[in-house]
Amino acid sequence: MPVTRLETACPREDLDYIASIGSVDLSEGPVPEVEQAWRACLDGRHERPAGVRPVIWDSWRRCVRAGLEPDGFEYRFVDAAVLAEKLKSNRLLIETAAEVMQGLLAYNPRGHINLTDAEGVTLHFCGLDITPVGSVLLESLQGTNCTGLAIAENRLVYVLSEENFGTWLRHRRMHCAAAPIRDLGGRTLAILTLTAEPGRFHFHTLGTVQAAAEAVSRQMALQALLEEQRTLLEVLNEGLVVLDERGCIKALNRYARQLFRVERDLLGAPFHRLGRGERLDSLLLRADEGLHDLDITLQLHDGTHLSCLASVCPTERGGRIVSLRENRRIREITRRIIGTQASYTFETILGGSRAMQDTLRLARIASRGDSTTLILGESGTGKELFAQAIHNASERCGGPFVAVNCGAIPRDLVQSELFGYIEGAFTGSARGGSAGKFELADGGTIFLDEIGDMPFDAQASLLRVLQEGEVTRVGAKRSQPVDVRIVAATNRNLSRAVADGSFREDLYYRLNVLSLSVPPLRMRREDIPTLAQHFLERCARSLRKPVRGIVREALDILMAHAWPGNVRELENTIERAANLAGGELIEAEDLPLELAQVARRAAEPAVRCGAAMDLGSHEMNAIAAALRECRGNVRLAAKRLGVSRGGLYNKMNRYGLSADAFRSGRG
Repeated sequence: MPVTRLETACPREDLDYIASIGSVDLSEGPVPEVEQAWRACLDGRHERPAGVRPVIWDSWRRCVRAGLEPDGFEYRFVDAAVLAEKLKSNRLLIETAAEVMQGLLAYNPRGHINLTDAEGVTLHFCGLDITPVGSVLLESLQGTNCTGLAIAENRLVYVLSEENFGTWLRHRRMHCAAAPIRDLGGRTLAILTLTAEPGRFHFHTLGTVQAAAEAVSRQMALQALLEEQRTLLEVLNEGLVVLDERGCIKALNRYARQLFRVERDLLGAPFHRLGRGERLDSLLLRADEGLHDLDITLQLHDGTHLSCLASVCPTERGGRIVSLRENRRIREITRRIIGTQASYTFETILGGSRAMQDTLRLARIASRGDSTTLILGESGTGKELFAQAIHNASERCGGPFVAVNCGAIPRDLVQSELFGYIEGAFTGSARGGSAGKFELADGGTIFLDEIGDMPFDAQASLLRVLQEGEVTRVGAKRSQPVDVRIVAATNRNLSRAVADGSFREDLYYRLNVLSLSVPPLRMRREDIPTLAQHFLERCARSLRKPVRGIVREALDILMAHAWPGNVRELENTIERAANLAGGELIEAEDLPLELAQVARRAAEPAVRCGAAMDLGSHEMNAIAAALRECRGNVRLAAKRLGVSRGGLYNKMNRYGLSADAFRSGRG
């Protein structure tokens, strides 16, 4: 090692001293000047004699002040449990240093090399059995010695035999050199000490020990860097496989092992041992410029399939780094971002009317199984609330709930929205393709609202999902399984749509396994006060207004309205009134003018002809009872009531009754 490099680790006077004495032979006894200075120090002399190095004199003085005796030398040891913990925590350091120490010993076969931690505890040695493992070599315990001095000075040092403080070490006739082993931040991790016979100890020994300590430091830094990289690979939420230039596995992280269901024993094996795919060899492993988010499906060694997005990055040495993100995992993240969860339960659906309670009973029955359910009802009745409640009461409540309005999707995009598409399937398709709503709903429930408006060609694809439990992305050749429970809803008469050819008959029967009708608000008027108060309380909180109730006159107006927009219309009306209310109660003038006018027109004939109103109510109840008993069959109901079918339809329209609501005994 050049002198200039040693100068940075050892003071100039120390280098000059060892260079001047060369190879010192102490077989005939210690150097007289040093021996005299040592005795003078023991006698209490304060001034350093000219023949002693400052670093040695200062160390002797510390030993004298500490009350250490030069005679009667013995090793001090740490507790066995402490030593065991130190050996365990420094395992990597010991393994790394042991190789370097063994190499040093080759040039010093009759010597000794020891490794201590920063606290002076011996962790390992080779060569002569001089410093046992577990012994403590601190200057404060053993007096001036090379290892203890290196710890005290925190630098490269050497101690000749006569420079030791203890008599036994002085008479041992061995020279020592020690250097710190440091981490990347410069913190001392350990001390490496070489002990040699005088004839083998010279100026270059210092450079050898310094170089050895630096070699261990570099190895430890490299190991720390590798450990950081390994930890980083392990915590990534994507599978990483590192391949060499032959396409064989050099490393694969925890997530990749989980995806492929393998262990580390596949290191060195070709990539196809993990899985095979039709696009893999041609596109993934031979890509020179790299690939990003390639949608592939791999057949694993156990026969299962892994659908994922794969990216590949070539390395400078001709290898590959392959990253894999499971499509199922991507869909879970997407669902969290777009909020595909159901919030309503059966307990949050308001309504004590018989019609509503009958519907809730059927919905609870539907929630106990996985059968496809069809929800019928006019717009605004709350069909999605029932769909969410069915999902939350089912065994799929922990999975996603994805709602799709089939009537709001452009007809030419329905297929790609529902079933997804691959890259290049059509002009404007996203790079890497995209998952459809059915894939996003995997493991949960998909709610297909306005199913009656679904295009005819998309109905065929939906039928395949119902029959096979698989979806095929637009442009793809391969189908993939999905585990989805379907709940559909419509305000249309699907049986008529089947009759006029706008809805597939086979799909209708597959959807109509279980069905329930959500009654319109006009058929459950007794629920209006409860619903109105609920909406009012919610609006008051949102608007931060002290509106707490509805006056009787305003409530009568609400009760008299036909509510063609159903519950949604009532909610909007209450929100408007809450905004306009000037006090704690909603007044009649806070309601829309058209509601008050309708109520007045309805009240006028009632004043003149109360008996007629009673008769009308009786007639409506009789018609409803007949339709309920005939399960919505208008022909049978008309026969039972003794009127024509056309006449019955007129009366049903007058009272706002729908035959669909009474089918299957649900009216």
